[in-house]
Amino acid sequence: MTRTVYDPSKATRTAYDPIEALRETLEAQFQRHTDQLADLTVRSGPPGRRRDDPGLAAQIAATRQAIADTAHALQRMAEGSYGTCGRCRARISIEWLRNRPHAQFCEPCGRSG
Repeated sequence: MTRTVYDPSKATRTAYDPIEALRETLEAQFQRHTDQLADLTVRSGPPGRRRDDPGLAAQIAATRQAIADTAHALQRMAEGSYGTCGRCRARISIEWLRNRPHAQFCEPCGRSG
């Protein structure tokens, strides 16, 4: 199977830019997760009187992690390193990024753990 690899140096402002589309997706996810965290925090009660609800605590932890992952991906975009594997430095295929917009590793490195 042939993978399409995104090369930011070949992107033009007039052409469809898949990374810009992913940026919009990530920004929407960041807002959604931030809103969700605010709702979960209110539901958990005021500090010092929070309910001991392991399920709610797990949701809060997962939402915080999603916010951190999304923020990190957006930071990599701002720095120009988004789409480059953090392990082998290869370009990450656009298909892999579309399915895993937070991906820090290319498909082979991501699958190898």
